Amino acid sequence: MSVATALKHNFEIGVYRPPSEGGSYSLLIRVTRNCPWNRCEFCSMYKGEKFELRSPEEVKADIDSIAAICNNLKSISWKLGYGGEINRNVAIAMLEREPELDTSQGFVMIYNWLISGGKTAFLQDANSLILPPEKLVDILKHLRKTFPSLKRITSYARSKTLSQRKLEELVEIRKAGLDRLHVGLETGDDVLLKRMRKGVRSQEHISGGRKAMEAGFQLSEYWMPGLGGKEMWKEHAKNTARVLNEINPHYIRSRPLSPSPGSPLFETCSKGGFHLLTPREQLIELKVMMEGLNGSSKVCFDHAGNYWRGQHGGLLFTQSYEGYRFPDEKPRVLKLIEEGIEVQKDTPGNKGLRMML
Repeated sequence: MSVATALKHNFEIGVYRPPSEGGSYSLLIRVTRNCPWNRCEFCSMYKGEKFELRSPEEVKADIDSIAAICNNLKSISWKLGYGGEINRNVAIAMLEREPELDTSQGFVMIYNWLISGGKTAFLQDANSLILPPEKLVDILKHLRKTFPSLKRITSYARSKTLSQRKLEELVEIRKAGLDRLHVGLETGDDVLLKRMRKGVRSQEHISGGRKAMEAGFQLSEYWMPGLGGKEMWKEHAKNTARVLNEINPHYIRSRPLSPSPGSPLFETCSKGGFHLLTPREQLIELKVMMEGLNGSSKVCFDHAGNYWRGQHGGLLFTQSYEGYRFPDEKPRVLKLIEEGIEVQKDTPGNKGLRMML
């Protein structure tokens, strides 16, 4: 039995990663399991799952297992005359040698990562920064040493955790090789944060985001159009813009609310306790939020949930991971929003927010 055969069953990957990490075929390295908070009303991702920290020894063993499979693929490539290039024929030869890999999600992930250049990695699951800093640094150093081709390593992080970390700890983590953080802001309104059981206040969003920026991370902040419903849409829009202006992250990413089965908010909606915005109302809310932004972030709509259509039937916004640079492209975004508002049919239910502007 080869080293790869002995090790390959020992590495695990989680389910979730940001779209930009899927688009770049990031290597997925699981450093924690599930979410340490797991109480948000709108989320069903980790409900019923137990949160667990993984030890550096476990994670480094996973990294070594992945490296062994990579080395086997490259060895096969040389034997087949491809000079180390990873391609479909090499993968098929590997599966013929070790057919149990044919049903391995991890093998597909490794293959896609290699053929895309092996440039990015993503640390799973929901909040890698909750690991003791020295342990996360140990993992990062091993990952960088094992895969020197990596140009970017990213992770999810909670604002609460970032606000509680010492700046020097975050700087050490950044220097060890973690480049970008994805943070779920959701809203900047304190009443709504409490109602949605986010477990963080707007000031902690600001302090955590600022600290991440000061430590040298690239920062992506995610907000959730529609989270205020019909009752709190304006407070949601205005206070979210206020908080994001205070942080001025590198990226602001839109993730419109779509309550999913298994989330508490889905049950609340089904019982009439939360009133969802129509697509047109979401765009009106979006306009208020975008008008309030005055920073230099890239504003992104890089998710299928940003489904609004323009006058020619195509998607209203580009779903590029780089989005629109503010303030230069702010007029363009506002013009697109106006186009989307006009495209949506006027119905009695759709006119309400427009009258309130």
